[in-house]
Amino acid sequence: MSYPPQGLDKADVLADLDTLLARLTATRATYIDSNYDALHHATLIFPGDTDLTCTFTAGQALDTWSAWTEIVDSGATTFSSLLAAIPGHITVVQEEEVSDETTRYMVEIAYGDAKVPLTEQRFAGSGKFQNPDNHARVFGNVIPAGETVYYRMKSNTAVADTALVHIRYHLHLGG
Repeated sequence: MSYPPQGLDKADVLADLDTLLARLTATRATYIDSNYDALHHATLIFPGDTDLTCTFTAGQALDTWSAWTEIVDSGATTFSSLLAAIPGHITVVQEEEVSDETTRYMVEIAYGDAKVPLTEQRFAGSGKFQNPDNHARVFGNVIPAGETVYYRMKSNTAVADTALVHIRYHLHLGG
């Protein structure tokens, strides 16, 4: 086989290679920046003080999701307000206390009008699981700045069980 291959001009091949290299470099840079940000960041806590709580409430029927509800703390601060100008990630959802120690719970967290999924997790009171330190690392999508963040929850009882949680999150300060 001769170079350049039939139908290609040597100058065009070099230009195509330059274009491909530029695209690969940009893709690699984005990938590296994204991974660096995920591994190296300052983690913040919501709610932001010890006298504040965040309560998730299950639907009132057995294994029935509650309505999608914006995540808010007991001081009326919405989680979404912390991401109003800067995109971010949820790092961990930590269950602190549940209303029924013998109940199993499921939670979904999503953002936006379309309820773009971020995480789904299952946990239980200490009467069900051996480890009372119930938390889930979250490797979900970036939450774009200005989006509303929601949860919904269900449990294996026919009452509106509750769970007190806190959320560890980080902001994408680079934009």
